[in-house]
Amino acid sequence: MGAERDGLAGVRVALVLGTSAGGVGRHVRSVAAGLVGRGARVAVFGPASTEELFGFTGVGARFAEVDLADRPRPVSDARAVARLRGLLRDADVVHAHGLRAGALAVASCARVATRPLHMGRGPVPVVVTLHNAVIAGGRTAAIYGALERVVARGASAVLGVSPDLEERMRSLGARRVEHALVPAPARGPMPGPEARGMIRDELGVGERPLIVTVARLADQKGLPTLLDASAGWARRSPEPLVAVAGEGPLEDELRARIEAEGLPVRLLGRRPDVPALLAASDVAVLPSVWEGQPLILQEILRAGRPLVATRVGGVPGMVGEEGEAALLVPARDPAALEKAVGRVLDDPALAVRLGAAAAQRATGLPTEDDAVTQLTGLYRELVRP
Repeated sequence: MGAERDGLAGVRVALVLGTSAGGVGRHVRSVAAGLVGRGARVAVFGPASTEELFGFTGVGARFAEVDLADRPRPVSDARAVARLRGLLRDADVVHAHGLRAGALAVASCARVATRPLHMGRGPVPVVVTLHNAVIAGGRTAAIYGALERVVARGASAVLGVSPDLEERMRSLGARRVEHALVPAPARGPMPGPEARGMIRDELGVGERPLIVTVARLADQKGLPTLLDASAGWARRSPEPLVAVAGEGPLEDELRARIEAEGLPVRLLGRRPDVPALLAASDVAVLPSVWEGQPLILQEILRAGRPLVATRVGGVPGMVGEEGEAALLVPARDPAALEKAVGRVLDDPALAVRLGAAAAQRATGLPTEDDAVTQLTGLYRELVRP
């Protein structure tokens, strides 16, 4: 009955993604599972590593490898377009995730006609979800600017994870722009009070304040600013510990600086127990240069932890523009970050208020089912106008 209600019975949906080690891949897996549950015939196309990490076939989707690199590479990109052109020929709707995957999908579908569900023939409709802003400059920014124009002109619909991405697509003439829903997958029951003590014992913090950041160790996440601020926190008594959970290309550089400057920061690597780590924290910090709808921010809200975050991308809309559920600071401003975290540590009442507001805000977060419902409605319009 659900498939009939949603109009997805037998609809062939192709999901395309590039290299992903985190949020995008988890979101695509969640979408694939939800669409399969509503009767769609789902295929996922992307690098082999994404199937290894996220197991799309495990939720009932078909997977085929396509080499969609994380950087523009003319030869491999041309091969990817040619391969996608064959794979997408039988799709009723194509949904690409990410700017590069979106541009290559648009190029692949430009001359592909789909077998109709009713009458007539036409181009395969392409939906593109933009998950990240372009924060690079120079030649890289010019290349990605060209990809943005390809997506804006060729996609049937563009979904943006933040208001700035949506406005960018409108300014480039995209025919249809909507707000994407990218909910954090449920991790199960929240950890109990004992988790706080166990994590704090593991880290050896005792009664010292624990500041937690969960992020990929990459340029976008603003970790140099976090280290700058930690130098100020080191002057506090007792000295807080800054625990950073995550992996990424900046790990060696960050570790070298932490050791050279004697900063009170510990890199924990990838952690499977993020909810427990958040439960143990006194304040969570999101120092990113840009974010859309970060999954970790949703987890922080669900955990009811006091939060200090940068006022970028989709963050204000998630926590309240006036800092309802977080203290917001400018990106790349270590002095403002240091001061805001200090306010939370020095004012227990403020910490309690922020934590309670975060938990309340979490009750209004979209669910995975909400995201699938949004997409099924959009797909129905595109394949059955």
